[in-house]
Amino acid sequence: MEQTEQIYPKHKIFNSNILKLIAIIAMTADHLAWAIWPGYSVNPAALTMHIIGRLTCPIMCYFIAEGYRHTKNLKKYIGRMFLFAVISHFPYVFCSFNYIDPLSFIPFAHGSPFNQTGVLWAFAWGLVLIRVHDSKLNVLIKTLLTFLILAVSFPADWSCIAPMIILSFWNNKGKFAKQMLLMIFWVFVYALVYFFVLDKIYGILQLGVCLAVPVLLLYNGQRGRFPKLDRFLKWTFYLYYPLHLTIIGLLLYFGIFPIF
Repeated sequence: MEQTEQIYPKHKIFNSNILKLIAIIAMTADHLAWAIWPGYSVNPAALTMHIIGRLTCPIMCYFIAEGYRHTKNLKKYIGRMFLFAVISHFPYVFCSFNYIDPLSFIPFAHGSPFNQTGVLWAFAWGLVLIRVHDSKLNVLIKTLLTFLILAVSFPADWSCIAPMIILSFWNNKGKFAKQMLLMIFWVFVYALVYFFVLDKIYGILQLGVCLAVPVLLLYNGQRGRFPKLDRFLKWTFYLYYPLHLTIIGLLLYFGIFPIF
């Protein structure tokens, strides 16, 4: 792992904790919109909340790439990501499909290759993809492993696009404009699939990731200002994903959410 530090202008105001808080707030808005307005609703409030939700993936992908650079124990970092990916699978399916059936938690039980598990699965494989490209393996092996990783991550939320964004961020550290252009390129590919396979409006909506560019531009390269708070937030970010999905799932299951 390369430890070269990037130089961040002093006027940049957001540390990683603030940006991650923005990401989880945006994610919550997105998931609440799916719960309140299920399906591809054209309700203006739903569309607005989904657009806000497009902030989440770029920000989290960016900090996964940053985390690879700065982690003291890569094996523990990757293991932690996969652990929470597995844990999160169950609340993700419960929240998405809103019924409790042991068979429903089996991937592909719902007849679609898309969105079979949570985004943490794609994020975890993004870390593995960086590790492959950061190794001394020959080009052919790296290429084969890349396609294998993309295939394994394909069924997750954000599919194999998330690992490619993570790799693009890591490969181009210190080149912000190139990082953002590649991120937009990969999301454009995702948007095309969404447009032609799932829903045209929601395909275009994916390009809302562009909103993350000015937000990430304000990153100051720091984790936070208070070490104890930083450690607390580290676990909060991991736990929040399965916890908020469980809460939304329960609200749906018991009919507490208004459905428009």
